[in-house]
Amino acid sequence: MGKIAFVFPGQGSQSVGMAKDAYDQVEASQAIFKQADEALGFSLSTLVFEGPDTDLKQTKNTQPALLTASIALFEALREKDITADYMAGHSLGEYSALVASGVISFQDAVSIVRARGTFMEEAVPGGRGAMAAVLGAEREALAELCAAISSQGEDYLVELANLNSPGQIVVSGLQDGVNEVVQRVKEAGGKRAIPLVVSGPFHTSLMKGAAEKLQERLAQVTLHDAAVPVIANVTAEPVTDAEKIKNLLVEQVYSSVKWEDTVLYLVEQGVDTFIEIGPGNVLTGLIKKVDKSLKLYNVNNLESLNVLAAELS
Repeated sequence: MGKIAFVFPGQGSQSVGMAKDAYDQVEASQAIFKQADEALGFSLSTLVFEGPDTDLKQTKNTQPALLTASIALFEALREKDITADYMAGHSLGEYSALVASGVISFQDAVSIVRARGTFMEEAVPGGRGAMAAVLGAEREALAELCAAISSQGEDYLVELANLNSPGQIVVSGLQDGVNEVVQRVKEAGGKRAIPLVVSGPFHTSLMKGAAEKLQERLAQVTLHDAAVPVIANVTAEPVTDAEKIKNLLVEQVYSSVKWEDTVLYLVEQGVDTFIEIGPGNVLTGLIKKVDKSLKLYNVNNLESLNVLAAELS
């Protein structure tokens, strides 16, 4: 049998009620939600299970909520004795991967991503930043278009943020620059660009202030070497060394997420089965676009977990 990778979703996969069945039926999953409430000093579980959605969508809430739901589902999966050869996560999901591989305790991680979300929200005044998903453009051509637009002046800064899959790249930056990409997408061979509902220009140089604050926050916690190699967003290469992981988490805030490269690297290492652990199925869709021959599973509730366990047993 080929190798298995566990992958964890990032912002955008959240929904009110996520992981509720795991919370209700799996003691280890319930314990994760309780630890989150304790670490954060407010009832995150109430927000996750009851909403409102508008509050859950705030970056400072979304990040700890998604991490908690993903790790609650991971704890339910652990009870089925399914293990991975590699782990990876998309942006925020990288923290879930690091908890799952024993690099950082869940309590530390949930506090840090709460702070990370706050720093990212504060980095650029509300309404100034924007992101858009570009469909059908080549990476190099889109990078050139972004550079040309950015050179029009400081209000036009726009960069490649998420290299998700062939034909799907997210650009990020200031409103004017992103709008310009949306209008001129065909110049880069793109079909169209869809503005995203986000609260800031994530994964761009505009996030360097947030990264500096995150670095100070990360300096206060202990990281351990990874028990299972985690593929870093910044390099799309495996990392196990605790100190290196810390540095890459800081860089990750203002660097492109190399998701397509991550999937291609894992396939090269002999991974043929990807298990997405956490709400939604965004990563499963992206991975399918990279390589249709892979075996893809979702664990976004207990029903899907039982299907997976039956197939892998």
